[in-house]
Amino acid sequence: MRDDDNKRKEFEELAMPHIDALYSMALRYIFNKEEAEDLVQETYLKAYRFFSTFQQGTNIKAWLFKILRNTFINKYRKATNMPGEVLYEGLETLSTEQTTAQEDISGKLTDTLATRCNNVSNLMEDDIKHAIESLPLEYREAILLSDVEELSYKDISEIANVPVGTVKSRLNRGRKLLQKSLWEYAKDRGFIDRRK
Repeated sequence: MRDDDNKRKEFEELAMPHIDALYSMALRYIFNKEEAEDLVQETYLKAYRFFSTFQQGTNIKAWLFKILRNTFINKYRKATNMPGEVLYEGLETLSTEQTTAQEDISGKLTDTLATRCNNVSNLMEDDIKHAIESLPLEYREAILLSDVEELSYKDISEIANVPVGTVKSRLNRGRKLLQKSLWEYAKDRGFIDRRK
């Protein structure tokens, strides 16, 4: 029982500080607060369940984002026509102790999400959010992970399961699309002379 308590405490200390970032990204995947909360909760439950596979000294934020992304792809594959990915094959059933620990984590997640994540949607103006949200998913994801979450190309490569060169390409293309969209936004708001 002591090992379970230590595991739970270590998981909470390492993983919980990233809940806002995960919720923000989930919201960018789904555009629905309740479904984003569900996605984050499912992500944390999977992360807790597989915490023993996390390699100490590596980037837990990147590890959590990978689980979030894969959970999103698996859960919403049909609705978004995304290519299929199969994760967590051959999982064994949870023991009673694991289930109890997961229920505890789930309760804490629900409380934390309710109190800390409701204001995330107010971080950017609607037009800027719209510009980001209108990007194709692979570009939006690369920009958010790099420019907002400040993850390395290597971490993004592992999260998205693509080579580093593809990450750089997606960032470049996404930034150009975003620049074009924001240029129009700036002209419409009078920040830039319309004659240019």
